[in-house]
Amino acid sequence: MATARFRALIFDIGRVLIRVDISRAMDGLASGLSFTPEEVWSAIQNDPHWLDWQEGRISPRDWHLQLNKRLGASLTFEQFSEVWNRALDPNPIHAESFLENLSKNYQLALLSNTDPIHMSHEEARFPFFRFFPIRIYSYRVGASKPDPVIYRQALRACKVRAEEAIYIDDIAAYAEAATRLGMTGIVFESPEQLQSNLRGLGIQID
Repeated sequence: MATARFRALIFDIGRVLIRVDISRAMDGLASGLSFTPEEVWSAIQNDPHWLDWQEGRISPRDWHLQLNKRLGASLTFEQFSEVWNRALDPNPIHAESFLENLSKNYQLALLSNTDPIHMSHEEARFPFFRFFPIRIYSYRVGASKPDPVIYRQALRACKVRAEEAIYIDDIAAYAEAATRLGMTGIVFESPEQLQSNLRGLGIQID
């Protein structure tokens, strides 16, 4: 293991490790309905159970039924799950060799606001998950970013102090929330930018 200042690298998933295009899922959900894809996404985000879904207080099947009712849709659970996962691009953002090299010297962890339908698909589809033995998901913790609870859960799971961890997210507010707890936050823009930032912090990436 490396003896540098940092011991853990904690990654968000969507738009950091996996490309996400919400419009692909919304196009599927809007098909045959009187709503535009944009209206469907707005209805989902404003649904009173959206946070319950993200934080694990309702089941996948209940969420499916809730959205069918809200949108006036008639998708089966299997159809809904397939459409919901269309948002996830099958081609990962980073070369596996990059993550594998990091995993040799640092504890790698995932910290994501997500749901069980997406995670079941992602963990089965993307081999790079094997480099992340620690996986902190909002629906398992019962809290979501930027709540300090979920960041502290990740630190405990990694068995590191905040100053020993780097957190990487595409959303600046979530990286800043990690920084307020004493972690080093990086706002992800591209693989090249991330590698440059990590090198600047003394991280071994080769």
